[in-house]
Amino acid sequence: VQLQASGGGLVEAGGSLRISCAASGRTFSSYAMGWFRQASGKEREFVAAVSWSGTTTYYADSMKGRFTISRDNAKNTVYLQMNSLKPEDTAVYYCAANYGSNWFDPGAMDYWGKGTLVTVSS
Repeated sequence: VQLQASGGGLVEAGGSLRISCAASGRTFSSYAMGWFRQASGKEREFVAAVSWSGTTTYYADSMKGRFTISRDNAKNTVYLQMNSLKPEDTAVYYCAANYGSNWFDPGAMDYWGKGTLVTVSS
């Protein structure tokens, strides 16, 4: 599975942005998908994950109520809708695929895409 994130950019605090991750390969629907982010000087952290079917989602506590992860298996794409953005959301956002059951640990992900930079101005 090859992954390519896109849609990052500059947004003002309180604004919204939707980023996407396009996957290649016919087995996309077999993988759980996750979004992670890494701010400058910090470790990569879990943001959100969605099951292979799209029916189950998980969020980091600080993203609950603001971010929504979804997927369209027909388009081999996973999305992250980000609302009420804060300057501390500024980071490079990465999508990743996991064939197992650990969706939260960056070290457990099977495939990674190149990140997309999201910058939130105050």
